[in-house]
Formats: sequence, C-alpha cells, structure tokens
Amino acid sequence: MTKIDGAARPRALAGVFSIDPYVPGKSSAPGVGKIYKLSSNETPLGPSPRAIEAFAAAADHLSAYPDGTAGVLRAAIGRKFGLDPAHIVCGSGSDEVIHLLASAYIGAGDEGVFTEHGFLVYKIAILAAGGTPVVAPETNITADVDAILAKVGPRTKVVFFANPNNPTGTYLPAAEVERLADSLPRDVLLVIDAAYAEYATKGDYAAGEALVSTRENVVMTRTFSKIHGLAALRLGWCYAPAEVCDALNRIRPPFNTNGPAIAAGIAALEDAAHVELAIVHNDEWRDWLAREIGALEIKTTPSAGNFLLLHFADPAEAAAADAFLTGRGLILRAVGAYGLPSCLRLTVGSEDANRLVVAALRDFVGPGKANG
Repeated sequence: MTKIDGAARPRALAGVFSIDPYVPGKSSAPGVGKIYKLSSNETPLGPSPRAIEAFAAAADHLSAYPDGTAGVLRAAIGRKFGLDPAHIVCGSGSDEVIHLLASAYIGAGDEGVFTEHGFLVYKIAILAAGGTPVVAPETNITADVDAILAKVGPRTKVVFFANPNNPTGTYLPAAEVERLADSLPRDVLLVIDAAYAEYATKGDYAAGEALVSTRENVVMTRTFSKIHGLAALRLGWCYAPAEVCDALNRIRPPFNTNGPAIAAGIAALEDAAHVELAIVHNDEWRDWLAREIGALEIKTTPSAGNFLLLHFADPAEAAAADAFLTGRGLILRAVGAYGLPSCLRLTVGSEDANRLVVAALRDFVGPGKANG
C-alpha cells in the first residue's frame, strides 16, 4: 500500500483520541486449567432455559430483518413492569442507550456529570458527544446527592447516576434519589442506570420507574445482561418521557436490537422463577462471601449488586492478590481505572467458585490473618 502523507489523511473529530477506550475485565489465565470468570458480574445460573429455546428457534429467521421498533419486546417489558411501551426504547445493551442519550442531549460546550467511581462508559459517552465530563465526589464510595448538585451548573445537560453503582455496590435509598430529581433544574436530564436493580432487595430501594412516570427529565435504563444472563446478545432498554423517547428513536440505528435477542429477552422476562432463583442464590452467597472474606481481615463494601468490592492495604497488595488468584484460575476485576487501585471486584459465582475464592484468599493472606 502506498504511504499517504500524514497531513492529508482523514482525521477523526477533535478529542476522539483523547478518550480512554473501555477495557473489559480479563477472561483468561494462560497456563491454568479450569477458569472461574468472576470479573464481569455475569450470573452463575446462566440464562433461562426458555430464553435459550427462544434464541435457538430464532435461527430459522436469520435472513429476515428484526422489528425495527422492537415492538413485541417493548410490550413484554411493559407487561412485566406495568409500563407504557410507548415510553420504552430498546438498544444494543444499556450501554448503547447511554450513548444515545449523550448524543441527543450533550454537545460541544455542554457538561455531563457522574460520580467519582461511576461506570466508565458515562465519561466515554460524554466525550464522544463532544461534551465535558464533570466528576462529583462520593462519600464513603457512595454517591452523594449534595456533591452531585454542587457540580451542576448552567452548562450541565445530563447527570448519569448508577443505582446500585458498579463497581462499588453501594446505592442510594429511593428518598435520596427523589431528592436529587427534585433538586435538579428541570432542563437537566437525570439518567438512573439500574442495571443491577433486580439484585437490590432492600426495602428502601427503588429502580426509578415512579420518578420517570411523574417527571419530564428523568430516564431509567435497564439491561438483560446481568440477572437475565443475556450479556452475549447485547440487549437493554430505557423508560423515559415521551419527548426523550422521540429524540432517541430519531437517532438510534433502525435495527439496533436483533431478532434472536428480542426473542430471548421476551422469554427471559416470562420466566419469573429463574429470576427468583438468581436473587436467592445471590443473597445467600454474597452474604456468605462478605462474612468469610471479612474473617480474613479483608474489608468488603456492603453491596446491593451481584458483586463485592474487596479492599487491600495498597495497590501493590491488590495486584499481588489479583495475580495469586489468577494463578488459581480465579479471575477478578482490577478497578484502578475507577479510581480504586487498592481494590478488586469479585462477582458472586457458583458455590464451587465462591468456596475456591475464599480458600485462595485464605492462602494468600497466610495463617496470621485467617481467623475464619
């Protein structure tokens, strides 16, 4: 290929190459036999058997375009949660919905606010839209409503807020989220990312549907990747005011949700028993892991998700623990990119995986700390 003068080549928009690409958790451990991937918050129960059957049946229709509006999926979501399907927009994972929201509401000179240890995609979406990311500090690695409000200014267009938050597992009670929504200027969009809502079983938690239904500037995003176990299919959705849905539908790709994913998503929603099994498993083993790991004098943050944040003495110890566990085939998520270099995130896994993690951590810390 003939080399072209660098000055003449096509150039991406200003700022694109200043964006740090999202780096997913590792998924392999070279030289290790059996791997337990506990780095991506995937459900150890896998998808509903009904979803698998629906996905397989969809193979007979791969030559046909899917419904461009995902109408049957939106109707199924509406039935499940008691929502108006006209106020639902589906996407290729909730990540795409977040990017669409940023593209629709943030432009050059505008600001998007998110919290200190919030999901990395928020910053990427804001920068990709040409906006300026603004970080609100957290208190005890938990979102702080007053700190968020202090960062909102005349150029703020969107506030992204995960509840529960990844990777910390912390959440804000419904009353605090309502206070945030009520305190924001009416022309600022509040995006509540409720990817882990099904796992948040505390009585003071709410995913956000009621706030969306009563306000014009609140959106709730959800995903099929976590408790429904459909991460490979990339399927998510949002519940939003009519004008927001109209904006998103004007800029989203016309077939951004594929047919097999739609079929599997509908079947997953209909299998309430499978979801309940996943919740029960998570509640039991998340609490067990917290107790057992705490007995090793490794602090964990109380979590409302399907994961735990483990705290080590310093970044060096966290890196050493990560390497030690990887050597045992146990892959956790390093979270230095989230401003937590002394921590690892542990997904609640199968019983075997959970017991192996505790045994490996006991070996890592040595007999002096292994009190459990």
